[in-house]
Amino acid sequence: MGKPTGFLEYKREAPQKKDPFERTKNWQEFQLFMPEDKLRQQGARCMDCAIPFCQAGTTMAGSGEIGCPVYNLIPEWNDLVYRGKWREALDRLHKTNNFPEFTGRVCPAPCEGSCTVALNGDPVTIKSIEYHIVERGFQEGWIQPEPPKTRTGKHVAVVGSGPAGLAAAAQLNKAGHTVTVFERDDRIGGLLTYGIPDVKLANEVVERRVQLLEAEGITFKTEVEIGVDITAEELETSFDAVILATGATKPREVQAPGKELNGIHYAMDFLTANTKSLLNSQLADGEFISAKGKHVIVIGGGDTGADCITTSIRHGAASVIQFDINKQKGAMRSGDNVWPLYPIIHTVEDAHKEAMAVYGKDPRSYMLQTKAFFGNQDGQVTGLQTVEVTTELKNGQKIRTEIPGTERTWKADLILLAIGFTGPEQELLQQLGIETTSRTTVKAPYGKYTTSKPGIFAAGDNRRGQSLVVWAIHEGREAARECDRYLMGSTRLP
Repeated sequence: MGKPTGFLEYKREAPQKKDPFERTKNWQEFQLFMPEDKLRQQGARCMDCAIPFCQAGTTMAGSGEIGCPVYNLIPEWNDLVYRGKWREALDRLHKTNNFPEFTGRVCPAPCEGSCTVALNGDPVTIKSIEYHIVERGFQEGWIQPEPPKTRTGKHVAVVGSGPAGLAAAAQLNKAGHTVTVFERDDRIGGLLTYGIPDVKLANEVVERRVQLLEAEGITFKTEVEIGVDITAEELETSFDAVILATGATKPREVQAPGKELNGIHYAMDFLTANTKSLLNSQLADGEFISAKGKHVIVIGGGDTGADCITTSIRHGAASVIQFDINKQKGAMRSGDNVWPLYPIIHTVEDAHKEAMAVYGKDPRSYMLQTKAFFGNQDGQVTGLQTVEVTTELKNGQKIRTEIPGTERTWKADLILLAIGFTGPEQELLQQLGIETTSRTTVKAPYGKYTTSKPGIFAAGDNRRGQSLVVWAIHEGREAARECDRYLMGSTRLP
């Protein structure tokens, strides 16, 4: 611990960001770099706790998450940053996280919610320190391809190139296996490329890492859909093992009349088309769902809904409203959300700050359930009806109860459904004969990742259900370890 009194002497200070109004004029990332002396002060705030919950990486049944799922050695690299030992900090960071440049940008930082300093103050700026460590590594040229010195002769297929697939491929390649990653889309990255707007995670950041993985010997094949372009049987006979990292891409349906009207889209269709058009032509080809001049309603209060706000504003939407079915969270933790659990509190995200800057108010409305959509004679949506609801948790199930007399109609030209995903697509799983759970996820035990077919493993959202990028990286790494054990009889992978 470099400075025992650091958490008492220095206040939490996060990196500055570009002005919310000005940054909506482009698609560039907007976090600014922090001066080194400031970063070292922030690293000094870490207490190097005897029990560092920040890196615990666990969950409490019925309660929530604690700490970093990839078990980042947070106190170690915080101390190294304080001492100015950036190269050593980078080495520590890469020991547990293959892609800190992704998590340093898009992770909600459960580690900070479990920081001991947060018991009576503001947590250490763990996420921003992680971001600066890895970006310093790229700037200094410290991050270079490290191909394995020998090959095992074993061939592994990874289906899906999102964070779980990339992490699994990286680890298996380190073990010396020959790895081929199959992606049905035209670019590598899955959710990282097409599910997160460029303003939060620029494509060149993803591509930079993919090029490193290619230089290390991993083969990437795009526009190849397993089960269509290559049959399940061909996949099994051509490889010694398979890791399924296909995600949970089946969107949750809205149960309301009128959902077939034009102008109602799933959030991921909206976000994917926008990013694809942006990368292909800077939106010049018009191959996207435009929000320009439209009154937009986003149904869903999570991160994907916020991403729809960010994108709609940059299109030039006339207005943007976001519906959250839950009540507004409080400013402080509730009695059943105590430290070191991830804090469930009201926050104003970057997307909401942008909406406030452009439209003059927070875009969110709470406790709203959609009753029906309505449109004109041409089949175009023109609005919807909502009712306020209360939410109770009974036997693990959320029970919604309508509040009489709270019905309301809203004008809308474009409605985006951002209410989550129900699980993975089933066609490939059925072709492979993979057993699924009652939630339609792949049946594969946590820690083992073995499916009902020997030699086939599953990791990430297709096994876990919709979750965080950092959990996908964690599962990809662990599935690679178990796959290596299956192939070689033992493993040295963490």
